[in-house]
Amino acid sequence: MLAMKLARRLFSLYLGPGFSLQAFSSAVEALRLANEVLEAESYAWRIVSDDGRPVTSSCGLTISVDTSLNEERGLLGKMGLFPSVAVICGGSHPLAENRTLHGWLRQCRARKLYLVGIASGVFSIAQTGLADGRRCAVHWEQFPSFVEQFPSVTAVQSAYEIDGDTCSCSGGDAAFDMFVQFVIEDYDTAIASRVCEKAVVMRVRQPGDRQRLPLRAGAAIHHDGLLKIIEQMERTLDEPVALEDMAASSCLSRRQVERIFSKQIGRSPARYYLEMRLERAHLLILNSQLPIVEIAMACGFVSASHFSKAYKEKYDMTPSDARSEAIERRRSGPAARPVHFAHGGYEAGRLGKHSQSA
Repeated sequence: MLAMKLARRLFSLYLGPGFSLQAFSSAVEALRLANEVLEAESYAWRIVSDDGRPVTSSCGLTISVDTSLNEERGLLGKMGLFPSVAVICGGSHPLAENRTLHGWLRQCRARKLYLVGIASGVFSIAQTGLADGRRCAVHWEQFPSFVEQFPSVTAVQSAYEIDGDTCSCSGGDAAFDMFVQFVIEDYDTAIASRVCEKAVVMRVRQPGDRQRLPLRAGAAIHHDGLLKIIEQMERTLDEPVALEDMAASSCLSRRQVERIFSKQIGRSPARYYLEMRLERAHLLILNSQLPIVEIAMACGFVSASHFSKAYKEKYDMTPSDARSEAIERRRSGPAARPVHFAHGGYEAGRLGKHSQSA
């Protein structure tokens, strides 16, 4: 046993239908490895679902749980089983509005618990108004619809964000990075480094690190001026700015910008800008209920016909056909056949219905 004061945290992880198994397992694995490094059960967790029944992830694997949401709400007032962190594990699509879930989140905030949104889980926190004025990380695919729905939240396309007692991550292995920050907060970077060594993680991203560079197509971009122009394009998709103005703000000429784009990205600035606007429109078509004409205007197109033509050239279908296909895919559910996976009871680091104090 390491000679140090052990911080004890209990995480309640709510699994929404279609949650990301990668993000969920990344978060739990960070806690498990921290316990292994500390040679103590410093971190514990229990898994929650709406009705206490197993939940199927986006890849079709089904995970068994410890308790229902109503039972979890009852544990908020009980010493020893009182969680310190409430986590909403989402996936590729926002969870349906859920009054019981929203009530639990409000109870947790009233008791000053950390609220954590993983992937689309941040939508559930935002739906309650508890994320208003907070900085939240949103996955780039969900970002356009999130911004449209929650203008009072400062949404950013970063790997993860920690804004006071509200934490959020874009999903995937960014959940590991964010949960390692809990270890750093409770202990130090040396312990966190050993956790990363065990996980064979070479680098942990910091809060605010970008998820990706839009449409970078794997290119390694090292030109600061080019990065500034791309970021300006990203901020002005609804009202496109002339290339000359963007070039001037980066202390470059138009010809320099065109040459750099051609060399490092392989297409002209105008084409890249158009593809960014079309990508945002595509994501809004797939992930929002906004009328297509409003999506066209929100992405800087002067007319619905111009937008429809450009969209079809890019995606080989009309915007309305793309939306119909997306609706049908969501109705069909996971393509993979569900495989049932039980967590094997209440093992080390887990707290179940009959567990003792964390």
